[in-house]
Amino acid sequence: MKRSFQAGLLVLCGLGLLHISVVTDLCLRYVKESMRPLLIASGVVLVLLGIAGAVLDRRGRRDSEEHAHAHGHEHPNGHEDEDEHAHGHDHSGMPRVAWLLLLPALSLLFYAPPALGAYTAARQPAKPVARQGAFDPLPATSPLPMTLSDFTSRVRQDRSRAIKGRTVTMTGIVTPHGKDGWDLTRIIINCCAADAQSVKVRIYGGPVLAADTWVSVTGSWHPAGTLGTGSAQVALDARTVTKVPRPVNGYQDALPLPTTRSGDS
Repeated sequence: MKRSFQAGLLVLCGLGLLHISVVTDLCLRYVKESMRPLLIASGVVLVLLGIAGAVLDRRGRRDSEEHAHAHGHEHPNGHEDEDEHAHGHDHSGMPRVAWLLLLPALSLLFYAPPALGAYTAARQPAKPVARQGAFDPLPATSPLPMTLSDFTSRVRQDRSRAIKGRTVTMTGIVTPHGKDGWDLTRIIINCCAADAQSVKVRIYGGPVLAADTWVSVTGSWHPAGTLGTGSAQVALDARTVTKVPRPVNGYQDALPLPTTRSGDS
């Protein structure tokens, strides 16, 4: 691989990072919002390194040609071509596997992989919910907006059984679960897609929409096991299932923000 191609590859990678973090919000499929400035800085650095590499490569070639030309005039004994070959040979080759770096660079520019969704969630266990010693009284609002983690904690840890008989509403993605209903899921990332974990609530009843569809589900706890203990099933009897846009904070188990930005799907 020539140095000029190495420089071009660096520029291409940098432009790809800038495309998904500045031009669009595609980076939010893979990292948290707080990581965006680092992606932008990395993209700028890669572009600058590529440009600097191209300039240095051009300057080095010009110097090499001048040196070879001068060296050839000093030896009028017929060895000019041999010396030029010796001094002008490019030793900047790289392993052929480096060509594979071209694929992710082009992917960032022309085809960004989809966001994490049902495929990921269906293949990992639910994220353990932290133990909670005491619970505040639930607001009288009905239906009561809740996160999936809050609902899980109430179902399995709240000895007062305050969740019993309450109508709640939660938002997440549809994750098929074989023939036995489906899961409402929120995927949580602490840094990037590599550390993703999911929180799940089994849903009974209501229409079953396509996998990865963002929905808001309203219903009440599905009575299975002893409420307030580890035997209670984290499940909901759905009364309504409504398709909703993907919230901006889609990678947090938080009450959904109402709007989504371009490219974050």
